[in-house]
Amino acid sequence: MSTKYKATTTEEAYFITITTVGWIDIFTRLNQKYVLIHALQHCQQNKGLEIYAYCIMTSHVHLLCKATSGFVLSDVMRDFKKFTSKKIIQTIIEEPESRREWMLHYFQNACEHLKRKQQYKIWQDGYHAEHVYSNSFIKQKVNYIHQNPVKDKIVGFAEDYYFSSARNYARLENDLEVTLLDLI
Repeated sequence: MSTKYKATTTEEAYFITITTVGWIDIFTRLNQKYVLIHALQHCQQNKGLEIYAYCIMTSHVHLLCKATSGFVLSDVMRDFKKFTSKKIIQTIIEEPESRREWMLHYFQNACEHLKRKQQYKIWQDGYHAEHVYSNSFIKQKVNYIHQNPVKDKIVGFAEDYYFSSARNYARLENDLEVTLLDLI
C-alpha cells in the first residue's frame, strides 16, 4: 500500500482532508456535525491528537494536526473514521432524517466492490495528508481551511462559521478547542 498522502509518523504535523463517499452532504445537519466534534474531542483526550485548525464542511473535513504521546496519526485517523462511520449511520437511523432511505441505500451500494464485508461505507478510502514542511505552508493551509466556508458562500467571514477553528483564532465561542498557532 502506498504511503503517499498518508500520515505514517508521530509528532509531525499534517494537513488532512477526509471526504465522504460520493461527496454526499452528510454534515448539513447539526447532529451529524456534533458526531464529528465529539469524536475529535475523544481523539484529543485519548489518542494524542493535537489540532491546530479544522473545518467541517458538508461533505468533508479539513484538519491541520499531529499525533503526540507515541500515537501515529494514520492510526488515529483510521479509528476516527471507523467510529464516526458507525455513529453517522446510527444517527441517520435513529434521529429525524428526511434523506434516510436514499442515504442508507447509497452507503450500502458503496460497499459492493469491497473485499471485506461491511454494511455501509461513509468515508472514501484513505485520506489526503500533506506533511507540514514550513511556516508559509502552515499559514497557507490554515487560511485555506478557514476560508472554505467563505468560498462556498456559507458565511461572509470565516469566524462566522461555527464549525471551524477560525472562531478559536478570533477568540469566539466554539465547541472544539485547538492549539492556537502564531500566524504572524
